[in-house]
Formats: sequence, C-alpha cells, structure tokens
Amino acid sequence: MTSRSPDPDALPRYLASLWGRGDDAPRRGPKPTLTIHDIARAAVAIADEHGWEAVSMKAIAESLGMTTMSLYRYVESKDDVIDVMVDEAYGPSHPMPGETWQERIRNWAYTVTDRMRARPWLAVVPLSRPPVGPNTLSWTESGVRAFDGTPLTGQQKMNALLLVDGFVRHHVRQSIQMGMLDAKPDGPAYESMLAVLVGPDTHPGITAAIAGMSPSDADDDFFTEQLEFGLAVLVDGLAALIDGKALR
Repeated sequence: MTSRSPDPDALPRYLASLWGRGDDAPRRGPKPTLTIHDIARAAVAIADEHGWEAVSMKAIAESLGMTTMSLYRYVESKDDVIDVMVDEAYGPSHPMPGETWQERIRNWAYTVTDRMRARPWLAVVPLSRPPVGPNTLSWTESGVRAFDGTPLTGQQKMNALLLVDGFVRHHVRQSIQMGMLDAKPDGPAYESMLAVLVGPDTHPGITAAIAGMSPSDADDDFFTEQLEFGLAVLVDGLAALIDGKALR
C-alpha cells in the first residue's frame, strides 16, 4: 500500500495564505484590500488589550473598517482566527544557542516562557487543533533540533518537546490563575497563610514542609523558582532516557 502525497490544494484557505501558498484573494467579491496577516495583527491587538475572549469576527471587522460578512471571505470560523492570531503572536523562532542539548532545550523553554509571559493569553486561549502556521512550526522545528546529537528517535524528540512545551504552558497558566505571574503577588504570602491554617494534627505533611522553609523563602520569585525546578526535573529525566537508562 502506497501513501498518498500531500495535496497543497487541500490546505484550508487561511493556512495556505499564511504559508504564502495562496493568492490571498477571497473566493468571491472585489479585489482584496487586506491580507490574512492584517487580520492576524488586528486579532492580536484586541487580545493584547482586552484578552482573547474579546476577539470576535465583529471586533476584528470593526477594527479593520470592514463588515463582518466580508471577513468571512478570508477566514471561515473563529478557529481559523485563533490559529492565525496565535501564529502572529508567537512570531518566528530561530535555532537555540547552546553546546549541549540540555542548554538548547532550556533556552527554548525560557524563550517560549518569555513569549507567553509577555502575552499571557497565549497560555489560556483554547486551541481546537494543533497549530501548524509558519511561525508556530518554526518553534517546533527549533525545539526538535535542540535534541540534535542525541540517540532519540524522531518520535521521541517530538514527544520530549511536547512534554517540555506542556509543562511551560501549564506553569504559565497556573501562575495566572494563582495571581503569581509576577514576582511579588499582592496579599499575604502563601506560606504565611498556611502557617495560620494548618497544624500537625490536621495537616502533618504540609506542616512539616513549611517548617523547613526559611523566612526568605516567602520572598522568592514563585514563577522563576517553580519554572527552574520543573525544567530541572524534566531535563534530568530526559537525560536518563538519553543515557540509555530507560531508552526503549
């Protein structure tokens, strides 16, 4: 059984336009006055100012001075809009610096984190399908290439990257939800509240854990500390895999 070659004509119109494989002309109507990138930039501007929830066909059309119906000549759904918006927001990636794969994948994770921290909505916007725009795939490419020189198979490289990306995305999202995206959240420190609420009779595990913390721990940058801890665990685990201790 032979596999079929990909059909460029089968690409959704918005995706073909993103990749420069379409003529960027709408299916019907007069000659276009904007491109898919104009729509993407308009959507990003709305998300940056008001959050991804405020992005709608109507809001984008109004910002571009066009009707909502005319926008549907370029994109077919809000899912298309989210795809082009996310691709625009990330921007292109480049090969990660580093002499070792550990350095390269850490640099990749820190760079992606910076993009999400600058635009927190990137960590929470719902995706209905894997992003395959030129910018987002450039991030996949640089992430996979971070593992160059290792004995990992292609599938294992993709799996390892997905693991790192998932951790980074979850960490940013969790930090947003807990109000700890910034170094110093408002209100009493988490550890201080725990010390008041728990005791050895009701919560012996938590009590023992916070008893071992120094007063300066409450002033630590939660975001950076947890990011570095999580990456260290992931990289050490991947190192064990790559060293052949658990390679299958």
